[in-house]
Amino acid sequence: MITVTLLGSGGGMPMPQRFLSSLIIQYKGRKILVDCGEGTQVAMRKVNTGFKSIDIICITHIHGDHLFGLPGLLMTMGNSDRHSPVTIIGCEGISEVVKGLMSAISYLPFELNIIENPIIPLEIICSPDGLEVKEHGKSQVHEIIISTLELEHSSPCLGYGFHVIRKPKFSLEKATFYGVPKGIWGRLQNGEAVIYNHIKYEPSMVLGEKRKGIKISFITDTRPIKTISTFIQESDLFICEGTYGDNNDIEKAIKNKHMTFQEAAKLAKEGDVKELLLTHFSTAIGQPEDYRLNAQAVFNNTIIGVDGLTKTLSF
Repeated sequence: MITVTLLGSGGGMPMPQRFLSSLIIQYKGRKILVDCGEGTQVAMRKVNTGFKSIDIICITHIHGDHLFGLPGLLMTMGNSDRHSPVTIIGCEGISEVVKGLMSAISYLPFELNIIENPIIPLEIICSPDGLEVKEHGKSQVHEIIISTLELEHSSPCLGYGFHVIRKPKFSLEKATFYGVPKGIWGRLQNGEAVIYNHIKYEPSMVLGEKRKGIKISFITDTRPIKTISTFIQESDLFICEGTYGDNNDIEKAIKNKHMTFQEAAKLAKEGDVKELLLTHFSTAIGQPEDYRLNAQAVFNNTIIGVDGLTKTLSF
């Protein structure tokens, strides 16, 4: 099971009723934060997510409305007795920007690991210390894969994909056939190779058919480029910017390298996703609900995001 909470649904500048871009993903008591706009800490307080258990922070790009909440949040995490390392993943330039933002902070009780513009997917394991990032192919027991996609914005920008892996079925027939000791069944099912009584046992000796996991895609601050529909293919939840609700604002969307509700809905349809959640609304949109039909006319299963909206996805 995985829980997704939209902390901030705004773009540009914070509004009295709308915080800036931020999303939190909760898995096994640990958290991944996507973007950290101004007001993210307050938004987290309102939905009571807690700060200490954020292990990974994914930043889409280095515009202020997506990361100006970062220094304050990191300070709060430090004041919450956080000591385990925190990994920040981001686009080209994120290392230098974080360094600049951190110049106002004299000390953090934890290490910051920065991964800039990852080209290959990152594998995430859930350890006693939290969610840890491993290089692709380095872990046999990873539970989440984070993928990125280069988007089309006025600065380097990444889309994110989160694939929560579901363990294959356990095959009693195979375990019996290979004579696998019962005491190591669980470790093998978790993907770990085990040497027991000088005999090496592989996960394939107990694993049956593969099962579909959970896929969440997050795309914001971009034009609807062709690569997006493939990247989000068959997502259980597709979270996408809808900066402009009115179809007549298409020229603004093109100029500012954003999307309309309708364009986001077209991507959802092309990507054959289960559900579309629109976010990142322009300050000019007072009531995003007023433009819901512009998206639903193309993709019916569309939700208009509001701060604090929470969805739980299960296998």
